[in-house]
Amino acid sequence: MNIGIMSFAHIHATSYATAIERIPGTKLTAIYDTDTTRGKQASKQYDVPFFAHMNEFLAEDIDVVLICSENVFHKEMVNAAAKAKKHILCEKPIATNINDANEMIEVCKENGVHLSIAYPVRYSAPIRDLKAAIDAGELGEIVAIRSTNRGQNPGGWFVDEELAGGGAVLDHTVHMVDIMRWYMNSEAIEITAFANNYFTELGTDDAGIMTIVFDNGVIASHDASWSRFPEFPTWGDVMIEVIGTKATRKVDVFNEKLQLYGKGNKSLTHLYSGNDTDFDLIVDFLNSIQQQKEPLISGHDGLKSLEIALAAYESNSRKQAVKL
Repeated sequence: MNIGIMSFAHIHATSYATAIERIPGTKLTAIYDTDTTRGKQASKQYDVPFFAHMNEFLAEDIDVVLICSENVFHKEMVNAAAKAKKHILCEKPIATNINDANEMIEVCKENGVHLSIAYPVRYSAPIRDLKAAIDAGELGEIVAIRSTNRGQNPGGWFVDEELAGGGAVLDHTVHMVDIMRWYMNSEAIEITAFANNYFTELGTDDAGIMTIVFDNGVIASHDASWSRFPEFPTWGDVMIEVIGTKATRKVDVFNEKLQLYGKGNKSLTHLYSGNDTDFDLIVDFLNSIQQQKEPLISGHDGLKSLEIALAAYESNSRKQAVKL
């Protein structure tokens, strides 16, 4: 398969490009970016042609595109790629508003192309082990869920609400509510949330906490933030605790680590030792195309997690619970 990357704005673009180099039968063949300097740097790094115009990029012999742009450009790029008959893996969140997300899903459906949203947390080995335990009934009936996604402030366009569509709550909520939906095959019906800038003087939120009621009666909480300081041993945490009538299980994705002690700004560094979730995400998406089956993570999954994150902002603004 020939693969093209649309924008290297997102930090995951480089790990996706590296993953492509490791997958037999795949080739990174073209790069497009709205930022010419950024695009040319990636072109040089991966020895791949750069295209400054989207139409020229999409005219290339490309089977799949990975969209790693600023969030606000997702709709334009997805729609253009779909009309060019390219299968699409788009970074999260799917869009910055519900109308755009629905339009993207419909355009992909009309053009017969796969649309998947990049939620690599689903490919974490311990996250998948917990999913298997839930499906096997080992936890009994789920009664509550607690999750966190607390990392370092990414800076750049991530903290520009016009480009990102939100702050830490949007950035760090969609991953974990996607896992909740996946674990329970259930949808959120009510959100109560608080969000603000507690750690910085940003114009957007850098932290928030929410309570989510699902249609199966489960109540979940989620703590999302850019609260880790640069000297912290690791980027942050991605934790979920599932409380059942038979057992309780807790997983922290980044707790698979080695400890490295040294001198400098960080006396202690945690080196992640778990499986490469970005690599597994790409492999599984390409397999779904080859096998002509629906990808594990659909555009609809992206829409539903976006709904929850945006409802959290609405709840914070209105100072009351929001029903979906």
